[in-house]
Amino acid sequence: MSNYIVGDIQGCFDELQLLLETVKFDKKKDTLWVAGDLVARGPKSLETLRFIRSLGESAKIVLGNHDLHLLAVSLGLFPAKKKDQTQPILDADDKDELLEWLREQPLMQEHDQFVMTHAGISPQWTIKRARKENRKITGLLRSKKWKWLIENMYSNSPDLWSKELSDIERYRYAINSFTRMRFCFPDGRLDMGCKLPPKEVADHEYIPWFDLPQRVQLDKTVLFGHWAALEGYNGKDVIGLDTGCVWGGELTALRWEDKQFFTQAAL
Repeated sequence: MSNYIVGDIQGCFDELQLLLETVKFDKKKDTLWVAGDLVARGPKSLETLRFIRSLGESAKIVLGNHDLHLLAVSLGLFPAKKKDQTQPILDADDKDELLEWLREQPLMQEHDQFVMTHAGISPQWTIKRARKENRKITGLLRSKKWKWLIENMYSNSPDLWSKELSDIERYRYAINSFTRMRFCFPDGRLDMGCKLPPKEVADHEYIPWFDLPQRVQLDKTVLFGHWAALEGYNGKDVIGLDTGCVWGGELTALRWEDKQFFTQAAL
């Protein structure tokens, strides 16, 4: 019985199947944890959604920014971009079932020894705060207010957490922290613009959220995806698993029990 955590799939369904064959994944015994962005730039987002959904309790998923954007597109807030390759989902006979399943997924999943989100956990948050904000957003996505949340989530502000934030400001900050952040400014404010690898950023201009000196230390390892430019990251208490399969890199999975990494090159 093993736990496999995989980085951004982004519709790279064939690579996922090969990777699961490599690790001899058995849905009767093993659990597949998916760190968000199931869909988007790869060629088989529809097949990916159908497969992950078919795993039932053997899969643990968190939503990524591309997954949330698909929900926004389904509401007509944005047109489906050709480069996102998600139109087949919107044209599918089982579209409603797939999208309903998708919006029922949380922004954070938790194991006894680790937590998994798409982009990370706010450096200002304790694990207790992260759990609370995840429950709130997940509850809204599963409620009749989900359309309102999707319609109002797009903003880069606020960029700093405060208990004094209004409800919608709190939701925006939580969604951005869980699904979009990479760098912070030295004072802890989130930056939503820079996507470069840390080595290409001037000293002290931006700091990776996990390297911020004042980051609250959690008692669990944080597993995340989202940041392909990192090309994977294995730190003391954070592990990045997005190795850019959709950009010609690799799809990476971590077997938690022995901390072994497995990769499948982009086809």
